Amino acid sequence: MEEQIKEILETIRPALQADGGDVEFIDYNDGIVTVRLKGACGNCPMSTMTLKQGIEARIKAKIPEVKSVESL
Repeated sequence: MEEQIKEILETIRPALQADGGDVEFIDYNDGIVTVRLKGACGNCPMSTMTLKQGIEARIKAKIPEVKSVESL
């Protein structure tokens, strides 16, 4: 499961990096994926939208077992 999540994050990272940000996989436990938004994404006012409508939506579309994506 973690490898699948990491593969999906790798497809998302170039778009985040183009805007000066990045995402790092931290953990997967009981349907919850934990990531860390870095760089410009870490303090961007749109980071919640990026997390939920971008990262979470992509992961949940490919891995229905994922219930939520949370950021540290």
